[in-house]
Amino acid sequence: MTEDTISGHRRWGVLLVLCGAIFLEGIDVAMLNVALPSIRADLGLATGELQWVMSAYVLGYGGFMLLGGRAADLFGRRRMFVGWLAVFLLFSGLGGLATEGWMLITARFVTGVAAAFMTPAGLSVITTGFPEGPERERALLVYSGTSAAGFSVGLVAGGLLASAGWRWVFFAPVVLAALILAGALALVPKAARPVRGGRLDLAGGFLVTAAVVLLVLGVERAGHAGAGRTVATLGAGLALLGLFALVERRAPEPLVRLGILRGGALVRANAAGLLFSGAFFGFQFLVVLYLQEVRGWSTLQTSFAMLVVGIDAVLSPTVVPKLVARYGNGRLIFSGLLVAALAYGLFLPLGADWAYVAMLPGLVLLGLAFALVYGPLTIAATEGVAEEEQGLAGGLLYTSFQFGAALGLAGVTGVAAASEAALEGYRTALLVPFAAVLVAAAVSLPGVRRARERRNVTQKLIEHVQ
Repeated sequence: MTEDTISGHRRWGVLLVLCGAIFLEGIDVAMLNVALPSIRADLGLATGELQWVMSAYVLGYGGFMLLGGRAADLFGRRRMFVGWLAVFLLFSGLGGLATEGWMLITARFVTGVAAAFMTPAGLSVITTGFPEGPERERALLVYSGTSAAGFSVGLVAGGLLASAGWRWVFFAPVVLAALILAGALALVPKAARPVRGGRLDLAGGFLVTAAVVLLVLGVERAGHAGAGRTVATLGAGLALLGLFALVERRAPEPLVRLGILRGGALVRANAAGLLFSGAFFGFQFLVVLYLQEVRGWSTLQTSFAMLVVGIDAVLSPTVVPKLVARYGNGRLIFSGLLVAALAYGLFLPLGADWAYVAMLPGLVLLGLAFALVYGPLTIAATEGVAEEEQGLAGGLLYTSFQFGAALGLAGVTGVAAASEAALEGYRTALLVPFAAVLVAAAVSLPGVRRARERRNVTQKLIEHVQ
């Protein structure tokens, strides 16, 4: 029990508010995704520029997430959560007023920055407010399931709103954010700052953000820019990452204490999260464009077609906790990644006139995979981390998710743009998510082996005692 642990009668009310925030984040992304073709038509955006409407958000989110996680530890989780939720509310509304592509991209970037400070603060309220063990695991799985529910509801809501006008996709979250803000002010308790007298490592924050932007830009350029420019951009991004590591090693109060990366479970969870997120976001971007621009489906038809992926919203808080208790996080993550590979593999022979029944098995499997992977990754990435670094651990995980999403979007866009025929480009680009989850499964495999070894040791001790 920590000093920030929330009393039992208030704990679930706080969880409801925090789930509302992650629901907001999920619904925001999903609604925008199904509205992309309408935005392209109205603002006259090319495919590469359209990709940046999505990528600007995930770059702001992923680039500033580490700074946001550390800020929660230094300045107070409630303060960061409430303050940046207000910024999220404001710039979501401003996105709906955009008349040019650059205006929308800018609004999405700032909204992503707000989410970068808000989300790790909310996650660390859970990981410090609930005692470690089954109760915290249950809360985290409910939290991740709520995020999935936001995505599912967002698909349908986005289709309905975009049918009336794509700007409503940005105005609707303002109302929900205002309700969550009122709930947070009333329910989330003030607590002592986990770290007193600390300072933000602004140099580290600038370097890691710049590195992320350059790496994503380099991947996006690979399909249509010259090899020299692509290599130079990627090289500059890698160089800034190296410089970031050097700065963090020497900084008296680093943004990322490099020693935290010695935890094998945390590193594996972040690497798998990056690859899984990249595959998922890249896949949904391709499928939405395929359904609306190759097949001519409406935004509402597309929304209902993708809705089945949201079965993870039901599975995460109900079935997954039982599976975690029986098999452990490692096995579920590995199995879920293999299921995701099967889901993406079923889409590889994508045809110009596929019936929905041909797509349905892959979409159902993807929803199952998300349930098996997302929640257990959240547990694995924060389990055993000291209270004063819970914000950092959450920031690392969500940085991996968002950096992966940006890379996945850039990767599939670059591959698809290299083909003259849209269908051929989409089909080739589907190899990106398929390969990414196979690599993620390989990365997560040592966790399964170590868990098995721990169980064997425990069993031998029990037998010895008996």
